[in-house]
Amino acid sequence: MQPDQFRQWRRQMGLKQSEAAELLGLKKRMIQYYEKGNREGKPVEIPKTVRLSCFALLQGIGDYDGDSAAPLRNLAVYEKK
Repeated sequence: MQPDQFRQWRRQMGLKQSEAAELLGLKKRMIQYYEKGNREGKPVEIPKTVRLSCFALLQGIGDYDGDSAAPLRNLAVYEKK
């Protein structure tokens, strides 16, 4: 996943950077690094765990306990009014 693809995912989900960070369990600053593609001039790779989490959220999966998937809930909280 490239930085522009990550940004596209976030926008497709209708999320602000802070909202995406909360859903992914990250700090907002990491979202900014992933979207920019670097941190202080050094390349930043989006980890596989984050890429897979993006896919799961896009599919409506909010959590996975090893046996079953829980649906993504309260995404409406992030929708613009």
